[in-house]
Amino acid sequence: AAPTRVFAFRDARWAPDPVLAPSAAVRSPQPAPLVIDNGSFQTRAGWACPDPAVPAEPLLRFRSLAARSRGARGGAGAETQVGNDLGSPEPLRWLLRSPFDRNVPVQLELQELLFDHVFQRLGVSSQGCVDHPIVLTEAVCNPLYSRQMMSELLFECYQVPKVSYGVDSLYSFYHNRRQNWPCSGLVISSGYQCTHILPVLEGRLDAKNCKRINLGGCQAAVYLQRLLQLKYPGHFAAITLSRMEEILHEHSYIAQDYIEELQKWRCPEYYENNVHKMQLPFSNKLLGSTVASEEKQEKRQQQLRRLQELNARRREEKLQLDQERLDRLLYVQELLEDGQMDQFHKALVELNMDSAEELQSYINKLSLSIEQTKQKILQSEVNIEVDVVDSKPETPDLDPLGSEQSLEDVESINEFEPLFAEEQPEVEKPVAAVQPVFNLAEYHQLFLGTERIRAPEIVFQPSLIGEDQAGIAETMQYVLERYSKEQQAILVQNVFLTGGNTMYPGLKARIQKELLEMRPFQSSFQVGLASSPVLDAWYGARDWAVEYMNREEGWISRKDYEEKGGEYLKEHCASNVYVPIRLPKQAPRAAEAPSRASGTANPGEQA
Repeated sequence: AAPTRVFAFRDARWAPDPVLAPSAAVRSPQPAPLVIDNGSFQTRAGWACPDPAVPAEPLLRFRSLAARSRGARGGAGAETQVGNDLGSPEPLRWLLRSPFDRNVPVQLELQELLFDHVFQRLGVSSQGCVDHPIVLTEAVCNPLYSRQMMSELLFECYQVPKVSYGVDSLYSFYHNRRQNWPCSGLVISSGYQCTHILPVLEGRLDAKNCKRINLGGCQAAVYLQRLLQLKYPGHFAAITLSRMEEILHEHSYIAQDYIEELQKWRCPEYYENNVHKMQLPFSNKLLGSTVASEEKQEKRQQQLRRLQELNARRREEKLQLDQERLDRLLYVQELLEDGQMDQFHKALVELNMDSAEELQSYINKLSLSIEQTKQKILQSEVNIEVDVVDSKPETPDLDPLGSEQSLEDVESINEFEPLFAEEQPEVEKPVAAVQPVFNLAEYHQLFLGTERIRAPEIVFQPSLIGEDQAGIAETMQYVLERYSKEQQAILVQNVFLTGGNTMYPGLKARIQKELLEMRPFQSSFQVGLASSPVLDAWYGARDWAVEYMNREEGWISRKDYEEKGGEYLKEHCASNVYVPIRLPKQAPRAAEAPSRASGTANPGEQA
């Protein structure tokens, strides 16, 4: 028998980050560097301190999101929540903002909110500034404008003493290959927004041959959401992005051969043995109404009485207003009868009338309307009394004349019975005994079959979602072909996988299969996975900060920022390559001025 593979969604809520009290070793003998892995999916922050009292792991881990609520009416103003303080992203999905465009921070106001959250929760106690050196990760080949704005934020707003920028995937490579550093290799980094192929030669990034694929975990989650919403349109709202990310992290895998794996899923036995059923939350209440017909009739009677009372109240209000207006008109008519012509004409102007005949006509109409309203009010009161009398239970004493009359009524009703034959059984049908004809729990299950491999496959076949890009295998082959055969042999001996989107089971075997197809016969290669693909970038940045804490290499001081600009970068083993801005040379204006002056002084010579 096939094992039952029913999994419930955790729908875990994020616990707010506490305010941590930093250890004394962070402040003495000198302020320890603060390491921030500024990722587009998650921000990780902690201290780089060799003292064993300070944890060698990120103390803060939260989603790189912020939301600003509108605030209560008449109460406090808008409230801004960051990261884990949001609790859950789904109720606030339309309010969520991220400082990133793909993997590049562009919204510096939101980035400042993330930094404020980090410094506050880590207990940075310096007044008016952050006096700790900052080690910050950035995107591969980060635009100079983005680095300039980030340096301006750190130096001008937080008054940091020095900053170092590095690439997250290179920090991870440095952490896992530290014993053999400097070394060469091919780094495949796949994150939330992008996938990068980075060749590293002798411990330095070869930026000219780096390639980026604009696909990552975010696009896989959106693709999986669309697949399941098309498959289960009845559960459209329950198929959220957070649940899709949970499915990707825990139930998806990379097929070694995608077409062959799809053929396996066509077999019913294979499907039953490998399908994962995701249980959506549901209620045990029946979908249909279980209210008896008598209760429905009683509810209708109550609604009818309520409507009659509402109409009666409106008629009374209208009657009161009409009566007040009639009294006013009769008072004006009395002025005419008493001979007070001036006041009478003045009152006619206020009433927007022209003559006494028009006044008399309006009085007659208003009097008639008041009489009709009074009759309607009396009739409605009689109807309400009749309804109340009819609602009383019938007495068992029946006199003979009454019984004869009731028999005649029954015979007259039987004549019209065929007209109500379709509606009558439906009203009197007992609904309380209805049982569900299907398993309600199974109705609220998502069956994950080929979706388990289709969503993560987009990084190898972007055409699945209509993207006109090359996959990982084609891009990797393109990068390798830009080197000589000797350099290719060196690079493929150290193919390194890192990033949160490389944690799928089977990814390493798939990369080995692709390399086996593209490499020459009997050539060797090695594929390795990071020890912790998500956290190794932070660990590598911490290792670098501890080692280079007292050196000048890789650190941008405030003096460098003021002299060379915010886009300036000091290179190190895990950094980008600094390409300064080259402005076009302009002709000196001092040389142009004499020629213009001579031209205006001697116009005859020019002629």
